[in-house]
Amino acid sequence: LRYTLVTATAIGQDLFLSEERFAAGRNFANKLWNATRFVLNVAEGPRPKAEGQPSASGLRPPAYSVPDRWILSRLQQTTARVTKSLEAFQFNDAASALYGFLWHDFCDWYVEIAKHVPAEQQPATRAILRHVLEQALRLLHPVMPFVTEELWQRLTEGAPGRAASIMVAPWPKSSAKLVDREAERLFERLQA
Repeated sequence: LRYTLVTATAIGQDLFLSEERFAAGRNFANKLWNATRFVLNVAEGPRPKAEGQPSASGLRPPAYSVPDRWILSRLQQTTARVTKSLEAFQFNDAASALYGFLWHDFCDWYVEIAKHVPAEQQPATRAILRHVLEQALRLLHPVMPFVTEELWQRLTEGAPGRAASIMVAPWPKSSAKLVDREAERLFERLQA
């Protein structure tokens, strides 16, 4: 309900509610549940060691493929856009940016590619899947608090130093060092 109201409401516009809008919100929540279930199934077993985690410092281990670098770059851009939109009270823009990132970039592209990575690439891919989803859930929390809390609890269970709730977890910060224009250009060619 909150997600539908936020995405349907632009500043200065009248709101027209329809059953289709609520169905779209339900479908998005379902997509998040399925993506989280996939990430949890793929990432079964011990958590990746620190060197397998995407680094906020911008280091890109050689194990990171073009799709890995692309999704990390897209996450940085989405984080910056969502943060800027929320600070400007443009809630519908923030929600729309997250919808596009999670549905299209993460689920439609990166998750599908993650299903077919070679064995030597799997540890990095698992770490990035978990990292990107966890960060995106934090960004989405103001708009979908109950769904994101439940998914975040499952995703971060057993993580060292984890906050008790997504509400008190630190807000993600965008890192310009992880924006990779070359990976985006190459990945756009793949998408085309």
